[in-house]
Amino acid sequence: MKPSNDEQFGHYLAGLIDGDGHFSSKLQLVIVFNSLDVSLAYFLKEKIEFGQIKKVKDKNAYLYIVSSKDGLIKVINLINGKLRTHKYNQVINNIINHPRYNENIIFEKNLSNNFDNYWIAGFSDADASFQIKIVNKITRSKPEIRLNFQIDQKFKDILILIKEYFGGNIGYRESQDTYYYGSTTFGSAKKVINYFDKYHLQSSKYINYVKWRKCYLLIQDKEHLSEEGISKIVKLKNAMRYSLR
Repeated sequence: MKPSNDEQFGHYLAGLIDGDGHFSSKLQLVIVFNSLDVSLAYFLKEKIEFGQIKKVKDKNAYLYIVSSKDGLIKVINLINGKLRTHKYNQVINNIINHPRYNENIIFEKNLSNNFDNYWIAGFSDADASFQIKIVNKITRSKPEIRLNFQIDQKFKDILILIKEYFGGNIGYRESQDTYYYGSTTFGSAKKVINYFDKYHLQSSKYINYVKWRKCYLLIQDKEHLSEEGISKIVKLKNAMRYSLR
């Protein structure tokens, strides 16, 4: 299910840009896609009706680039009031304040904690992963199953809002100087599922989400307490696309 109108598509696009896009000083919007998600890049191009798609040389990636004035104005109108990160400053400094743009656009940042829209779906298509972890302990006769929905970021501000929405926790990796959000409990996993069942992922991460969701349902049905159930969970974990975990 794709965003049903321009308002919801704008939230999705803003989330995607907040995750894997930027507005450059060359007067361009650039969004990076894994090659598995090139169809998503073409979907954006069709919806926005501007831009071009380029393969990144020697890399498993594509770029969606919008550089025309009309195209950038359309994007800015779609995401106005919806960006949540420092990408908002890029719009102001690199696009709106440029002499090329004299439309007196009033561009606003989304400062709310309302996530009842497609923003998290777009942000997750860029930066999230769904993980099934099977932990064997000497003190337990059966393995422990952990479900983790994880988002990594350089700054933790947006992760704090996501934690307040889903529950879970925020950690810090000193070696990489990055923060990460994790939905570590089954209670927060249920909230994640309730969200993504309403606001669908648009990238190939949707496949991993479905397997992750199936694992949650197996656990709720107590199947993880049997050898057959554990076998089903192992198969789901192994079937997840490695590059998208």
